[in-house]
Amino acid sequence: MKLGTLAGISALLFAGVGVLGAIPAKTETTEQESVYAELAKAPEKYRNKPNPLANDRNAAAAGRVLFEEHCEDCHGEQAAGGKKAPSLRAKEVQEATPGTLFWILTNGVVRKKMPVWSKLPEPQRWQLISYIKSLGPLETAGTKSGDRP
Repeated sequence: MKLGTLAGISALLFAGVGVLGAIPAKTETTEQESVYAELAKAPEKYRNKPNPLANDRNAAAAGRVLFEEHCEDCHGEQAAGGKKAPSLRAKEVQEATPGTLFWILTNGVVRKKMPVWSKLPEPQRWQLISYIKSLGPLETAGTKSGDRP
């Protein structure tokens, strides 16, 4: 092979690597944002809906039983996320209104394989929300419960 041809092939290879390096990688943040983007789609009439079981001391405990039965396989133990579904302890979920979470539970996110839970009686959906909200956000490395940024 001639030296000029070899130099030309090398230049093409380096150019190709440079182009590949310039393609932005899909970041974990972008993926996480898209997972939680469904929360923003809740209609206002649902977003403003309060949890009628918010003051029921037994609602979170009942919700935990329902979570273990219906949700834990996908969302993982204590809702920390799993292979099939995201964490429900993420800031986006924990800061969402109870009505928003009710809307998600009721309608599901079929394209993300979140089932529709409208056949689950309404009080049980509110119990699930009570449980999810009772968990609070996951602590990140370097922070402890009660710490404020």
